[in-house]
Amino acid sequence: MAKILIAFIVIAGAALFLLMKGGGDVSMGGEQHGVESHAPAAAETPAQK
Repeated sequence: MAKILIAFIVIAGAALFLLMKGGGDVSMGGEQHGVESHAPAAAETPAQK
């Protein structure tokens, strides 16, 4: 049981390290509903024949 817990902690730490090291805009804060969130994409117009 202890080995499983240690393995989980090591893998979680490695994943967190890779996410932070990978750059980009990784937010660990969950869903954002503020002003800085993106607006929904515009609907595409239907193709004319």
